[in-house]
Amino acid sequence: MTNVVVIGAGYAGVLTAKKLEKRLRKKGALEETKITLIDQHPYHTMLTELHEAAACRVGEESVKLDLKQIFAGRKVSLVLDTVTKIVFEEQKILGEQGEYPYDYLVLAAGSRPTFYGVEGAGEHSFTLWSYEDAVRLRDHIHNCFRMAAEEPSEEKRRELLRFYVVGAGFTGVEMAGELAEYAPELCKRFQVKPEEVSIVDVDGLSRTVPILPEKLSAKVERRLKKLGVEVLLNVSVVGVGEDSITMEDRGEKIRHRTRTVIWTAGIESANVTAEAAKELKSAGRGRIQVDEYLRSLDHENVYIAGDNMFYTLPGEEQPVPQMVENAEHSASTVARNLAAVLLKEGEPEKYRPKFHGVMVCVGGRYGVARGGLARHPVNLASFFAMFAKHFVNVIYFAKVMGWTKVFGYLKHEFFTIRNRRSFLGGHFSNRTPSFLLVPLRVWLGAVWIFESVRKIVEGWFQKPMLAGFFGGANAWYDSLLGRADKAAAAVSQSMAKAADAVTSATAQAAGAVSQAADAVTSATAQAGGAVDSVAGATGAGAADAVSSAGTVLMNWNFGLFRTIFVSGKDLASSALGDYAFKVEVPLVNWFVDTVVLSGDGMQMFLQVLIVVVELLIGLGLIAGLFTFPSAAVSLILQGMFLTTTGLYLNSVWMIFASVAVLIGGGYTFGLDYYVGPFLKKRWKNTKWVKRWYLYND
Repeated sequence: MTNVVVIGAGYAGVLTAKKLEKRLRKKGALEETKITLIDQHPYHTMLTELHEAAACRVGEESVKLDLKQIFAGRKVSLVLDTVTKIVFEEQKILGEQGEYPYDYLVLAAGSRPTFYGVEGAGEHSFTLWSYEDAVRLRDHIHNCFRMAAEEPSEEKRRELLRFYVVGAGFTGVEMAGELAEYAPELCKRFQVKPEEVSIVDVDGLSRTVPILPEKLSAKVERRLKKLGVEVLLNVSVVGVGEDSITMEDRGEKIRHRTRTVIWTAGIESANVTAEAAKELKSAGRGRIQVDEYLRSLDHENVYIAGDNMFYTLPGEEQPVPQMVENAEHSASTVARNLAAVLLKEGEPEKYRPKFHGVMVCVGGRYGVARGGLARHPVNLASFFAMFAKHFVNVIYFAKVMGWTKVFGYLKHEFFTIRNRRSFLGGHFSNRTPSFLLVPLRVWLGAVWIFESVRKIVEGWFQKPMLAGFFGGANAWYDSLLGRADKAAAAVSQSMAKAADAVTSATAQAAGAVSQAADAVTSATAQAGGAVDSVAGATGAGAADAVSSAGTVLMNWNFGLFRTIFVSGKDLASSALGDYAFKVEVPLVNWFVDTVVLSGDGMQMFLQVLIVVVELLIGLGLIAGLFTFPSAAVSLILQGMFLTTTGLYLNSVWMIFASVAVLIGGGYTFGLDYYVGPFLKKRWKNTKWVKRWYLYND
């Protein structure tokens, strides 16, 4: 058994373990290899989103992903332990809970904040580099406002409400912007005067986020100032006390009283990597030097990934940056190279990452980004930058935990967002109480039951009727659009099929046809109430429809489909029930002609199926049971009617009603309230569901 041990469940560690397991599983080599992932926490932390949790834009649960869920159904052993030392000569790892031998080691322990020797910074400042950091900082910020609300001294209130962010890089700018956006809401909540709150972002650099082009850096600085943040550049922090910060500006030291100093000024390798750097060839701040295959220069069975690696690409002057994209690329290379060694096939891959850009958000509503191709970079700002940021996060979640986690991310970022702290504002946030949708859900269900019963009464269980159902509607549209030849042919074909069906049912065909025509004429007079009312208004009585007067309001041909909007009367005398809308799709027309109308047996099967489905939809919506699939099938049927017979405007409301009750419509005064949690509990504990990430809360 070959032991592969991955140290660290950060971006690089998690992706390395997942990708390696996948490659070995495809080759059936997992029986000979054991993959172990060691971390001091049972979860993976979204470091790039910590500022959102610290400033309470999203809940704390949104920035951590459970490792058991990430590796559910995967043959990766998870060990909860803190690694203290690696003994390379003996190929073993020492932890607080035990020892772990390895044949191949992947060191991806990540980073920790560095304080550059600033006095008191490590003891008295708040860091933002872990889940615990974010929660601690969030609670501290709330306490500052809470205490300020009860403090009679203005000087002490201002001290409590003075926040310093040290560092104007990615994390510093994002934290300052997030806090500035959140502060007005806290002022309202705790009845604090906004003018007593001050937020300062200080850095010894000459501009914010220097990895960005100067133009984008300037945009970031302007946005911070617009939010009320004081930006101090070319100013160094030389000391942090329990209730103070000391800065040096052009040789002059300045001390300010504050209860909050947030340190985001830089990072260095984690403790275990720093210890390893004492034995391995390394570079600045504990990063391990690697070859082009991401192996340690001292041991070929030790791979380094993510922030822990120090590697300069050919032709470049600076080493690869300590960013998430580097962690993802390096994880892929390490997994591929390890698999090549373990499987003894293929050639190792040289590390040649293609970085797509960087992005930074200043609060939840504004950001800047630089992306695109290396030779053709594109600068983005505001809406487009924020869209790119969320899109990248969605892709990452899909890689790590599948699309179900993506739904959770969208929920936290958009659908449950408060105080409009999103680049889309609060337009997608759930503000309407769900019980207000109950009458709409019940009425929609009742209409579907009515439609199914009406079809049964009309004889959908007794004889084929789809030929008239579709053919008559098409003839009516053709007559209004001036497609006379096509309309006449459709009428003739529809009448012939109807006559054949009636002849097989009775010996007196002429009388039956006459009765059918009378029935359809009666249906035409009552066309307004039906879901598929256009078809109901035509059918076997299409001959009358062809000669009827009407008005064409829209007839636009887009090639793949045509949109038709007409009225059965002149505009002056048209009511809502006279207007009909249809999306004519040639592919759908072909399917109806060649499959649906291929024979009486097929027609009868589909007729019964439609009636039963309509009945089940109605019952499900009224009871609030399986509301999501009921509403989804309701939309599908509406789409079918829209592209075959068209819909009268007085029935289009059913489309919007189906959309309105689609998500969670049955959890208020419905059986889904009880059945949903019961099924979810059993569903998510199913092995193959875990394996494919089909459900994760």
